[in-house]
Amino acid sequence: MRNYKDYVNEVEKLTFSKYAQLSQNTKGREHPISECLVRGEYQRDRDKIIHSKAFRRLKHKTQVFLSPEGDHYRTRLTHTLEVAQIGRTIARALRLNEDLVEATALGHDLGHTPFGHAGERKLNELVEGGFKHYEQSLRVVDLLENDGKGLNLTYEVRHGIVVHSDPYTDHPETLESEIVKYADKFAYMNHDIEDAIRGGILTEEDIPVEIRDALGYSKSDRINTLIVDMIETSFDKPFIHQSKEIEKYTLQLHDFMYQNVYLSKKAKPEEGKAVQILERLFKYFYEDPYRIPDEFFRSLLETYPRDRVVADYLSSFTDHYCVKTFEDLFIPKFWNK
Repeated sequence: MRNYKDYVNEVEKLTFSKYAQLSQNTKGREHPISECLVRGEYQRDRDKIIHSKAFRRLKHKTQVFLSPEGDHYRTRLTHTLEVAQIGRTIARALRLNEDLVEATALGHDLGHTPFGHAGERKLNELVEGGFKHYEQSLRVVDLLENDGKGLNLTYEVRHGIVVHSDPYTDHPETLESEIVKYADKFAYMNHDIEDAIRGGILTEEDIPVEIRDALGYSKSDRINTLIVDMIETSFDKPFIHQSKEIEKYTLQLHDFMYQNVYLSKKAKPEEGKAVQILERLFKYFYEDPYRIPDEFFRSLLETYPRDRVVADYLSSFTDHYCVKTFEDLFIPKFWNK
């Protein structure tokens, strides 16, 4: 069969920006794999992530609202897809590597706990050394997927996953990873506004008028403003930045969302119960980790601390499975004979 990957690599060299990360220049994988004659290395990573069990579980993990009734609220999966879409749009305009952006975006939240950031905060309290979802995402792709074999991703995708959390602090090694950091923030702020409006937590008019004047009066307008500004500010430059003015209003919108949605008890009336469920399960399995029914997770006890293995197991749960496990273990069943 003809090696079509050579053609793909040549197209990248001829068309990408001089600041792009070329697929053929990857630092590689921990374990060599057989060559694919069609796909570049970052495209292969994207495909590995899409076919992983951790990716499929994202459809039943909380984004902001815990198990909301209604088909149109975001989940961790739909958030991930929106991050990938925004990231690819920016990367294409800047002539950077869309496959690397997409693979990183699709993998960035694989380690998220059930019950969103509330679950993450609880495990962070319970595990020695702490628990951060971006570090857990790397642990998923390096170890937990594929029964201990991991996904064996390229260095650049792995690096982008673990540094994706805050675009205003550490800077990644590639511009593609920098894009994912911003795309994550652009996505969640704006789709969380839409979900909060749907849930009766906010109205569009609650957003300060100066922010709406600068960024836009709808989700679509705001995302477009953020994308276009980033492209114009970063075009043909060795960095990814917002303009000073748009960055100022982006940060103001972020602060507004924290005060009115992310920290709002009105938005999360069941969060306390959910966190108690997770804590009770953690203590149950920590007391005797051999209660964990999954043989693979039990095998990790030979190498890793007990609290870390219990966190590995529980963070893999979807919201529904977490509640079901709690019910099976602690809620008495009615006699039905």
